[in-house]
Amino acid sequence: VFLNESVHLFPQIDPTADASFLGWIIASYSIGQMLASPLFGLWSNYRPRREPLVISTAISVAANCLYAYVHVPHSHNKYYMLTARALVGFGAGNVAVVRSYIAGATSLTERTSAMANTSACQAVGFILGPEHRVDDMGRQCKSVNFEGEGTEGEGILFFLETTPLTMDMYSWTRKEAVFYNGIILSVVGIESVIVFMVVKMLAKKTGERAILHGGLLIVLVGFFILLPWGKKLPNIQWQEIKNNSIPRTTPTEMLMPFWSLQAMQPPSNHTAEPVGCPVTQSWCLNTPVIYLAQYISSDILIGLGYPVCNVMSYTLYSKILGPKPQGVYMGWLTASGSGARILGPVFVSQIYTHLGPRWAFSLICGVVVVSLLLLEIVYKRLIAFSVRYGRMQEENC
Repeated sequence: VFLNESVHLFPQIDPTADASFLGWIIASYSIGQMLASPLFGLWSNYRPRREPLVISTAISVAANCLYAYVHVPHSHNKYYMLTARALVGFGAGNVAVVRSYIAGATSLTERTSAMANTSACQAVGFILGPEHRVDDMGRQCKSVNFEGEGTEGEGILFFLETTPLTMDMYSWTRKEAVFYNGIILSVVGIESVIVFMVVKMLAKKTGERAILHGGLLIVLVGFFILLPWGKKLPNIQWQEIKNNSIPRTTPTEMLMPFWSLQAMQPPSNHTAEPVGCPVTQSWCLNTPVIYLAQYISSDILIGLGYPVCNVMSYTLYSKILGPKPQGVYMGWLTASGSGARILGPVFVSQIYTHLGPRWAFSLICGVVVVSLLLLEIVYKRLIAFSVRYGRMQEENC
């Protein structure tokens, strides 16, 4: 539930590409994974699993090579990037094969630990990968499309709802939002690795169902904390004002950095980039700010609850399916997650833009509540296939 996508100087790669096309590029990864997961899963059911794994890995390598040099062609660069992103997502469909292999190669007692270890390794890759990117000369760079050293005005766009939220609420520039959110996401990533390690030990004492229930409750609390409250409004970005000055912080605000909107602002009265909540978003005029402490607390809680829900869902799902080949079923489960990553950000961003954070996060809380209710309804049925089969045998006798 926290996905960090970055594109370096995208307008310079292809000036004809607009924000709408950029949205398709971001969605293409999940679309590719959604299409590939059931196919690779079906393949692994009838052929050795190494075949789809080798092919998918080759597709991923080729797609990343294309993505690395997408700035080289003189025209149609945006279509090359779209193709590369879609193929990277298609190659990522092999996660269904990996999970089905784990399900078939482990016993019920080993399943949770193996799934947690796999998820932890994946999380470590997401943390370390962006920090170890180099160009053709072995120099450290911040993007796969890196041109020269010390480029001024380097634009890295994080396509996360957290970026516009923090820019609107705290009057951060895009560069500041990218930097601070990057730090927060790195910390949350480390937190998720720790959670994966703890949850496999906790599951032995409490069971997967109880942990899944607890994870959803933590996520619900995390989004509930994000609901705006109080009377203080965000700084407004007036369109007709060219000089968007930032109010000077008072001594009292300096003593409360976590609760002050201006605590992390540079002491300057002039910004080249407009900051604040745009007046075109009518909710900015009557919606209270989300304090920085709320935002950080929410990140910590969601970073705690989401990994728990993620690993417990796959673990319970594999145990319920039983000893049958699980490639196709794991593929459909992965595809459903990819579909949610396509529709979710679009839905939430539209609600946020037109109605504001109160409506957006209230609806997310509603979705989590529905998930909790569904979990309560089927709670007694979420047991391993072998346990259910044993009970059926006892009833027949």
